This record gives sequence, structure tokens and C-alpha cells, in this order.
Amino acid sequence: MFATLPGLIRLPFVMLLLAINLVLHVLPLFALTLVKVVVPIRPIRLTCSRALIVIAESWIAFNSRMFEWFTRTRWQLDGLADLRTDGNYLVLCNHQSWVDIPVLQKIFNRRIPFLRFFLKSQLIWVPLLGPAWWALDFPFMKRYSKETLAAHPELQGKDMEATRRACEKFRHMPVSVMNFVEGTRFTPAKHDAQSSPYRHLLRPKAGGVAFVLNAMGDALHAILDVSIVYPGGPHTMMDLIAGRIRDIRVHVRELPINDQLRGDYEGDAAFRERFQTWVNTLWADKDARIERMLESAGSTMAGG
Repeated sequence: MFATLPGLIRLPFVMLLLAINLVLHVLPLFALTLVKVVVPIRPIRLTCSRALIVIAESWIAFNSRMFEWFTRTRWQLDGLADLRTDGNYLVLCNHQSWVDIPVLQKIFNRRIPFLRFFLKSQLIWVPLLGPAWWALDFPFMKRYSKETLAAHPELQGKDMEATRRACEKFRHMPVSVMNFVEGTRFTPAKHDAQSSPYRHLLRPKAGGVAFVLNAMGDALHAILDVSIVYPGGPHTMMDLIAGRIRDIRVHVRELPINDQLRGDYEGDAAFRERFQTWVNTLWADKDARIERMLESAGSTMAGG
């Protein structure tokens, strides 16, 4: 609608609308959070929790609509037809940039239960957004380096304990739990440092996935395996806002969760080996799929 406006006009206008949308949604969100914290009556707290999700979904919907109005980004989405708002999902995705998050929010908003990410503890200090994520029950985790754990062994397992607490809370609400299995954003330098066997992916970290599946039990009914491709290469949030991303392609496939995917990852060596094999196979399939998506995008661009 407004994508043809000159960039010097369009970009400040989009930034202003994003800021206004943030404030208009965050203020009532904080007000309801205060009620939820102060009032000890369970039905009122549950009502507040539902209202908070409605506010967050409205916030995401408006942001997504603005990207449609102000950019010419082409979206190719596959695998969204059979998703359920009453189903609980574990969403597994490759990770290339911060743009992945608004992409996931756009495609899944109001198609599945509200998407929650495991966030680094430092992100709680992001102005407005950090407290908003806390109010919406996003789990914050502290991640310790090997050096820190060696110097302070008492910190061992703290991140998994935070995961356990979050999963206990999620068992009693409609939820979609998001996991970037690589644990960090893909870069060529990280890829080379890991000697990754995959062309487009870093090595997957199976432990966190196994822990969530086991802790959530039968509260989760399916896995959504998501592959995101930017044919023009990874981009920044400013690229998205400025309309510099020409093409985004997303493939989603639903996978069943069976008893073979649940077990004691830390204590059962046989299960750990089986689960790592399953995750590595999943990642090999994803790598091949991403290659096909890129080849298809290249053929489309050449034909256009």
C-alpha cells in the first residue's frame, strides 16, 4: 500500500508507527500484569493471563500488517494449512538473524497457541520489551560458559532448572514452545569453527530439546519443524523495517511426538545416543530442504 513511498519518508513513518504500536499495547499489558501480581484470586489471574495473550496477539498482528503495507517482501509459506489453535507445539527452527522472530510471529500468530521463546536473562533489561516478555511468561535463562562452570561448579544445571520451572508452568496453559536448536545465530565463522557437517546449519544441541519434551510430557501434541530461508542472505531488523528484504520463504512440517522421544537425556546413555541420532537426522533433512528452497528461489529469480 505504502511501499512506493520514498525511503526517507517511509522509514521514519514505519519506525514511528512501530513505536506507537508498542506503547499502545505495552501500557495495558503492564496494567493487567500489575493486577495479576497483586490479586491472589486464581480466576482473576487466569482471566488476566488470557487478556495478556489477546493484547500480545494484537500487537503482533499490527506489526505484521505494517510489513505488508510498507514493504514489497514476497512471502512463500508452506505447511500452515493444518495448524490448530487448540494444540500445544514444540517449534524447532534454524536461526540466522533477529528477523527470524518477527517472521515466526507473523506466520504463527493466531494459528497456534501464543509462541514463547527461551530468552537470555540479559534481555529482560531491554526497555519496554523485556518487562513485556516477563509479563507474558517468557522464560529467561542464564547461560554459563565452560570457563564459568569450571570456576563455579555450583552453577551446573541452573539453566536446566529454569527450563524445568518454565515447562511446569506451560503444562497448564495453551502454549507453543520455541527452540532455536543451534543455540545461536548462524554465521560462516561459527560454521567453520564447529566444522559443521551441514552446509547451511550449525550443529544442533539436542539436550535442550530432549529436556523440554520430557518435562512437558503429553502436554505437547506435536513438533513443528520450521525452515526459514532468506534467498538474498541473512538480514537485520532494520533491513526488514526498511523493506530491503525481497524474499522470505518458510517451510513447516508437523512431526508426531512418540514415547521414543521422551526419556532421561542426562542419565540414560542409550536414550541420549538415540535422541542425538534423531536430532542429527532431523537436521540433515533440514539442511537438504534449505538447499532445495534456495535452488527454487534462484530458479524463480532467474526466470523472473
